[in-house]
Amino acid sequence: MRDILFRSWRSGAEFAQGTHLGTTVRDGCLVIASEGAGTRVYADPHGEGAPVRYTHATWLSPEVRPGFAFNDLIPSWNASTPTGTWLEIEVRASTDGVHMSRWYNLGRWAETDHDIHPTSVPGQDDEVASVAFDILSAREAVTLTSYQLRISLLRKAGTDATPSVRLAGMMSSDVPGSAPEHTSPVGVARGKVLAVPAYSQQVHRGEYPQWDNGGESWCSPTSTSMLLGYWGTGPSEADYAWVDPGLQDRWIDFAARHTFDHNYGGAGNWSFNTAYAARYGMTAFVTRLRSLAEAEEFLAAGIPLVVTVSFTKDQLDGAGYDTEGHLLTIIGFDDAGNVVSNDPASHEIPSNDAVRTTYDRAQFERVWLGSAGGVTYVIHPPGVALPERPTQPNW
Repeated sequence: MRDILFRSWRSGAEFAQGTHLGTTVRDGCLVIASEGAGTRVYADPHGEGAPVRYTHATWLSPEVRPGFAFNDLIPSWNASTPTGTWLEIEVRASTDGVHMSRWYNLGRWAETDHDIHPTSVPGQDDEVASVAFDILSAREAVTLTSYQLRISLLRKAGTDATPSVRLAGMMSSDVPGSAPEHTSPVGVARGKVLAVPAYSQQVHRGEYPQWDNGGESWCSPTSTSMLLGYWGTGPSEADYAWVDPGLQDRWIDFAARHTFDHNYGGAGNWSFNTAYAARYGMTAFVTRLRSLAEAEEFLAAGIPLVVTVSFTKDQLDGAGYDTEGHLLTIIGFDDAGNVVSNDPASHEIPSNDAVRTTYDRAQFERVWLGSAGGVTYVIHPPGVALPERPTQPNW
């Protein structure tokens, strides 16, 4: 059984279910109330400036009991952070439904790196759980039964700006460490391929090495950019004016910078990528799917996906490379139900023309579900409806 639940708060009525400490709701979004809840001094560990004093406010979700014992949590948020503002995302969990753990930090984030350097937080290992950048994982002998999400909104003291959060979400799951024994049957998206633009990360090799060694590591922002391109949105030329004008697909360099996790040292933070996509009016979140049959429901609804895979060359025919962790897109299925992908690693060939690849259904499902447990970015405009939710909703 793959137990997965995605829980989100995305309206004034839903945010009202939580506890406000200096926050309020404005136009359906979570913002700092006039006075906030207090002040806080933050010294950016990746910056060179002096510590800065901020007004802060906090929203605490209700306690969430997914109805199954789970072993990991992955957050999502869709937010705006004007100049001088940022967010902090934390979670605590219970092993018995009574006693809560300490708070674990799952990210300090802003839309840009001008005020703070967006970052995960190292050194969060104890007897209950550990945090690896974008995911909280229970210790091997531990299972979790409930959790609470806490979002702190911060602005420079003495200013009136406020972050604005329109979606706060958390995916809890308990999935086996291996893929299902049987491949899922071909479903509703047989023969459907969406017109998603093809971008190669390999085109960007060596560019801006301060952000994860250039394009050869930019699979996540490249894949996220493909979905933004499909929806006809993304950064403007003015946004990426700082990128060398002689480079190809300059919006990819921009995306790499603005998805970069300064603790991780990479642009592959799952939560940071969906938060980046949300900057452009998208509803975006990280979840897990249970099968390619579930993925087909999204494709049938006109919604392409980004997924996480891991494999050796001989495990996925046609890839032509090995990877311990990679993100690529699912843009459709052929008539036999095989996966049509815009794979930004593109056989390690630096050309957008090499990106389109069709992968064997059974092999692909194994390297997706058996590696990261079906981790998926869902990115869509608010006006485009998601498929009907399953009984145990993972979207």
